[in-house]
Amino acid sequence: MNLPKKLTELANGLNGIKSYAGLVFNTEMIPGETDVLVVTIEDREEFPVYITVDESQILCITHVWKEVEIIPEKRIELLETLLMMNLPMPLSSFSKLGHQYLIFGALSTHSSLEELIEEIDVLSDNTLIAIEELRDYFIK
Repeated sequence: MNLPKKLTELANGLNGIKSYAGLVFNTEMIPGETDVLVVTIEDREEFPVYITVDESQILCITHVWKEVEIIPEKRIELLETLLMMNLPMPLSSFSKLGHQYLIFGALSTHSSLEELIEEIDVLSDNTLIAIEELRDYFIK
């Protein structure tokens, strides 16, 4: 599988599309050691979806908050809450990379464009829900 070609195909397929939930996607490629497709969602620009492709998966990631934004005394409680939310939250999970917290979903590289659109829709909705539900853990 030609990975840069696959990512370019996804960028072209998603750019300007209106999702089933009525969200409009705009795409931008960021070349690098690992190429990244950035999907910006109209009216949700502060939470873009970063997409990478490897041999086995299409990974969709949104950055949600940084370690310094968490009330220190509530950090352990937040981590426990995130673990408990992983199962009931459809198609998304929480993770942490360095000091950055993420919400992500993954699909097979054989997934259709329609399945990827659904993943981005759900990931974007789950991001907004998580931010709202967990707001009491963050420094105002």
